[in-house]
Amino acid sequence: MTPRHIATVQPLPSSILHNSVEVRRQYTRAAAKQAVQLISRKMRIMGRKARTATPDMPQVPQGGH
Repeated sequence: MTPRHIATVQPLPSSILHNSVEVRRQYTRAAAKQAVQLISRKMRIMGRKARTATPDMPQVPQGGH
């Protein structure tokens, strides 16, 4: 027997499934999450490259004016 992956008892027309506001909202949320992950990954890689490219700078004491 093969498992059936139907979420509803009555199958919905594809126009309802693909045009509903909630489905669009879920796709938008997923796309935004992927974009944030991609940007944060790029920033992390750039930060690593910048740390390895620049020599260690001596720490200048803060304040004192």
